Amino acid sequence: MLIVSSREFREKQAEYMDMADSGEQIIVQRGKNKAYSITPITNDDIYFSKEMIEKIEKSLLQAKDGEVTKVTGKDALVEFLKDL
Repeated sequence: MLIVSSREFREKQAEYMDMADSGEQIIVQRGKNKAYSITPITNDDIYFSKEMIEKIEKSLLQAKDGEVTKVTGKDALVEFLKDL
């Protein structure tokens, strides 16, 4: 793990990003009480993948068409989740 100041990070951004790409954990210290981790983002980190967007669109259509299950109360919710 490498800890650098925000000033040093600004001066050598590319170098530290290359290090993060190689697996080095980079922490940027900003003041006394703030720190940030520099981590490369992979395809697995993208929340709204094509498949997720398709599922959301399908769910919206189902809701619009009334194809929903209404659950009222804690016990009904527990029962509903057991069946999934």
